[in-house]
Amino acid sequence: MPELPEVETTRSGIAPHIEGQVVAELVLRRRKLRYPVPQSLLADLPGQVIERVDRRGKYLLLHCETGAVMIHLGMSGSLRLAAADSLAEKHDHIDIVFENGQALRLRDPRRFGAVLWLKGEPMQHKLLASLGPEPLSEEFNADYLYQRSRKRKQAIKQFVMDSHTVVGVGNIYANEALFRAGIRPQLAAGKLSRQRCLDLVEAIKRVLASAIKQGGTTLRDFVGGNGKPGYFKQQLQVYGRAGEACLQCGATIKQLRQGQRASYYCPKCQR
Repeated sequence: MPELPEVETTRSGIAPHIEGQVVAELVLRRRKLRYPVPQSLLADLPGQVIERVDRRGKYLLLHCETGAVMIHLGMSGSLRLAAADSLAEKHDHIDIVFENGQALRLRDPRRFGAVLWLKGEPMQHKLLASLGPEPLSEEFNADYLYQRSRKRKQAIKQFVMDSHTVVGVGNIYANEALFRAGIRPQLAAGKLSRQRCLDLVEAIKRVLASAIKQGGTTLRDFVGGNGKPGYFKQQLQVYGRAGEACLQCGATIKQLRQGQRASYYCPKCQR
């Protein structure tokens, strides 16, 4: 699944090419994605100028004068720039075609993505209004995490993966951040001291910033908006390494299941 670094990589890849461009038409090959593509998007988007491209959590927002296109890439989606007259492939479901002859093309094999048209203030939409702070923002800090986690029995890994706590800390990056902070994924969130909250916040910021710089983590078929794969996978220290030696201490990396997700940790480096 594309996580925050992959979505941010996509945003930075497409923004220079579509900001300031006029939408000529919307080509809809399949309406039924995670949510049906609204008819209002077909009617209202042509003629609009893409003023800027933002990201909130894993959602991309293409801001126009009278609304915003909100895009979620789901489990397997990707956005690419293509010539508007180029042949679409099997899973290319939507093209936003611009007057300059280019198209922003959504490919989504599993069809868990979404393309919606938001009028009014986008951040008040039900999918965005309850989201936690951005992990690289000043609002996400040790004091916030410490106060939010008090008396919580939920495992810390699942706690930081909850988008109501903080957005965009997906499974891969939660595993890696907890390793760097020296915290076992199954530890109850409420047991973290203020110092350990600081360690975890700093680790999350470092891991995500590094992943964004590297262009994301290619595990299946993710590529960024520029069509290039991400390379953060080369820096993974625990994720997917069950049974292998810890790169820091040599102990054997362990694996367990949490919330139907695989967790990886070093029993010696993490406590």
